[in-house]
Amino acid sequence: MTAVAYAFRSYEFWLAYYRRVWRGSIVSSFVNPVFYLAALGVGLGTLVSKSSAPPGGVTYSHYVAPGLLVAAAMQIGSSESTWPVMGSFKWTRSYFAMAATPLGPGSILAGHQLFVATRVLISATVYLAVIAAFGGIHSWLAIFAPAAGLLTGLAFSAPIAAYAATAESDSAFSAIFRFAIVPMFLFSATFYPLSVYPDALQWVVRCTPL
Repeated sequence: MTAVAYAFRSYEFWLAYYRRVWRGSIVSSFVNPVFYLAALGVGLGTLVSKSSAPPGGVTYSHYVAPGLLVAAAMQIGSSESTWPVMGSFKWTRSYFAMAATPLGPGSILAGHQLFVATRVLISATVYLAVIAAFGGIHSWLAIFAPAAGLLTGLAFSAPIAAYAATAESDSAFSAIFRFAIVPMFLFSATFYPLSVYPDALQWVVRCTPL
């Protein structure tokens, strides 16, 4: 078998595992987009549009929607590469079981990252569908939004997975989310345009991965 075929063996494992736990991700993948866009885009957006000029010349709901899409991709890519990776080494030891087969480290990693990519792409596609349902799509270029979400999710997933593979305790993951993922979600121009920051802080925000 080729390296690609071996990677798909690892990918098949994660798909089979996900079939048993997929219900737990329903909220994040399907309900969260509706709640966020309804509360922020429609609810808060109405107040923003009445109190000031819409950011970027569009309604607030149209401004916040793509930011929420890629922020969700960041969160899924990060969460799927923390505890699941450590657990595969320390708790379920799934990686060791795979390594006892012809699968090598590269195939095991590639299969897991392919699964993460699948999760991120599904979430981004659902987000785009919800955005469309809220009337937030005005260009055919929106079809590339899931691809942007996919790249965003993988940009976070790969380095975090590398760190998780070497971590001795999962306590570090809480720090990653508390001091990196959540602040980026709140302050990386997801909810308001870059222009509201002082000039010095604008460059800081520009350098954040999200």
